[in-house]
Amino acid sequence: MKIYHKFLLYQNKWIHPYIRVALGVMTTLTYLASILLIVGLVYEHGFTISVAEAHQLQRLYHGVWIVFLSDISLRIALEYKDTRQTFSKLTWILTFLLYLTLVPVVFHRPEVEGAIQAVWDFLNGRIYHLALLLMLSFLNLSYGLVRLLGRRTNPSLILAVSFLIIILIGTGLLMLPRSTVAGISWVDSLFISTSAVCVTGLTSVDVASTFTTTGFVIIILLIQIGGLGVMTLTSFFAMFFMGNTSLYNQLVVRDMVSSNSLNSLLSTLVYILGFTLAIEGAGMLAIWSDIHGTMGMDIHEELAFSAFHSISAFCNAGFSTLPGNLGNPLLMSGHNPFYIYISLLIILGGIGFPILVNFKDIILYHIRRFWRFLRTWEWDGRRFYHLYNLNTRIVLIVTFLLLVVGTAGIALFEWNASFAGMSVADKWTQAFFNASCPRTAGFSSLDLAGLSVQTLLIYLILMWIGGGSQSTAGGIKVNAFAVVVLNLVAVLRGTERVEVFGRELSYDSIRRSNATVVMSFGVLFVFIFIISILEPKLSLLTVTFECVSAISTVGSSLNATPLLGSDSKLLVALLMFVGRVGLITLMLGIIKQKKNTKYQYPSGQIIIN
Repeated sequence: MKIYHKFLLYQNKWIHPYIRVALGVMTTLTYLASILLIVGLVYEHGFTISVAEAHQLQRLYHGVWIVFLSDISLRIALEYKDTRQTFSKLTWILTFLLYLTLVPVVFHRPEVEGAIQAVWDFLNGRIYHLALLLMLSFLNLSYGLVRLLGRRTNPSLILAVSFLIIILIGTGLLMLPRSTVAGISWVDSLFISTSAVCVTGLTSVDVASTFTTTGFVIIILLIQIGGLGVMTLTSFFAMFFMGNTSLYNQLVVRDMVSSNSLNSLLSTLVYILGFTLAIEGAGMLAIWSDIHGTMGMDIHEELAFSAFHSISAFCNAGFSTLPGNLGNPLLMSGHNPFYIYISLLIILGGIGFPILVNFKDIILYHIRRFWRFLRTWEWDGRRFYHLYNLNTRIVLIVTFLLLVVGTAGIALFEWNASFAGMSVADKWTQAFFNASCPRTAGFSSLDLAGLSVQTLLIYLILMWIGGGSQSTAGGIKVNAFAVVVLNLVAVLRGTERVEVFGRELSYDSIRRSNATVVMSFGVLFVFIFIISILEPKLSLLTVTFECVSAISTVGSSLNATPLLGSDSKLLVALLMFVGRVGLITLMLGIIKQKKNTKYQYPSGQIIIN
């Protein structure tokens, strides 16, 4: 027994540090192998490669496989106790699947045809190997990104940098020969990638004629990643597949996704992904049911079209595969349900994931209440007055008012103008659709340059306000707009507290809302001023419309985007990035934060009015 204790002491004192170093080296090699695998797959599918290059890529994939096997085997052999605690069940399943790839190495291919031979062929198949390695690579990189949070790095800066990295990767992917019909400049590629990741929809080229099917797949993946948020996806993969993370990591991720507690953190991430996939799937089926057999497409093309536009609408991106966006003649007659489905997807994506989670809680409450009635035949007459939380009430009311006012205003000013010649049903459908798009999808069924000035002003205010917080929409957000209006009402009424629905709004909410509005106006003024100098041929209204659309990640344009010079395109792309990451978030990542002091200066009054 003494010898055993001495061995443990010797191991902890002398061997364990070397084990840590060895595993650290393997972790670095695994990160490098993950990146090389993704780069290799991109090169293989983005370029036309020779036989020699294909052979070299196969050697690269084989090397990545060896690195992953070595990393997992060393962890199990040297630190089995820690590995057993940190690995989740799904990680152990992936580990088992990785070890199954050794079967074709150890055993020869069975000569007798049957199930055993089919299993051997499957385990030796290239698709199985690459799919498994690709999944492990994504999970490994996700876990590495989340671990950065544990190093006390500024979370706001990590969020901004993660978006920037995805934008740069998307830029490279869209420049691949197989992504475009006849090539694309790096400025336009960067612009389209930024517009997709920031779910904006502004395009400097004709998307329908520029990109191939591969290009559209890349664009829709960028839209999905940008809509959900890079940290949301990476945090989900890291926590769901790779096991436990540090407490600090979980606290930071909780703040990013607005979870109520650490216990509900993973469930919140699951709800976000679950709601997204469920709504996009339902939207795809609804769109397909309307366009089926009417657009000259086969079944696969119809489903691809429906999926693309469902994702683009829910993520409030505004990209379309059709020439002329959604104003294409194939859609403009007899497809009112299509425009309604797109509008509903835009609204659901724009109200925010916390509201969707609140909806889920409300529905489950009523289901339990009804189920209790079926079991006991006694109706519970008590009412739960706080089913709708304060955030949900404010977002739903403001969203409803903006949609009603926007629809009525657009119908009023365009009834006998842009809507001339349409039936009454078509006019109201187009009015509702065009009131939904500025918040903040950017689809277009009409030439916006032909709209009246009054309608364009309605567009501007709707674009500037945007959608709900923690949503796929942009703008200053309806939450901030509502708080600013409520604060204004309180000032006009002479009350010291800002109250609504029996609740007093926190001082921090009022400060951040006012700061967001002021910063939005300040950034817009600077960019409008600079672009008006760079583009003297464009009117001030056109430049303002373009800048508001960019910072609010809308994507609507007065046909000015393709006319912009390279410098102006880069400025508009920067506006889209700032709008997607968030003004406050970006500033928190750049400006050094001042520590709270325990003293206070004497208060002073500034003369107002």
